[in-house]
Amino acid sequence: MLGRVVGALAGTAMAVAAACLLLSLALIGVAVVMRYAFNAAPVWIDEVVGFTLVAVVMLAAAQALRRGEHIGVDLLVGRLGPAGRRWAQGWAAVATGAVAVMLIVNGFDTAMLARMLGLVTEGSLEWPTWLLMLLMPLGGTLLLLASIEALWRAIVGAAPTAVAAHAEEQPR
Repeated sequence: MLGRVVGALAGTAMAVAAACLLLSLALIGVAVVMRYAFNAAPVWIDEVVGFTLVAVVMLAAAQALRRGEHIGVDLLVGRLGPAGRRWAQGWAAVATGAVAVMLIVNGFDTAMLARMLGLVTEGSLEWPTWLLMLLMPLGGTLLLLASIEALWRAIVGAAPTAVAAHAEEQPR
């Protein structure tokens, strides 16, 4: 049940991240054409691309964790036995969860401070920064859920999500 809920949330966030990445690519293309063909690149495009790339990172982190695509020290973990691997996966999930909690708490506090102060982004758009800062607690919440799932998988000895999905795809 937890895996399905986390999978649905992380998958939705990944879809939004992919859309942001495609938007960034399209906007960069427009900026290049405008700059070199018409010598008039819109300034706001660079700002929007920067914001969407932050969204990509924060929204895609949970799915990357679920797929086992985060950076790891495979040289050490690969030499461990099954129990040692489970122990390492459990501690990695706990450490990731701690980082996620910091993102949630500090990100929310920072966003609310920016809201209280009425801060806006520098540049031509002047968006309220607190709205953009809410990506930190949102991404942190998704990452925390994915790390809880990873910890549970390590405790019960289930394969990580990516390994389990790959095993299901293999013919028997």
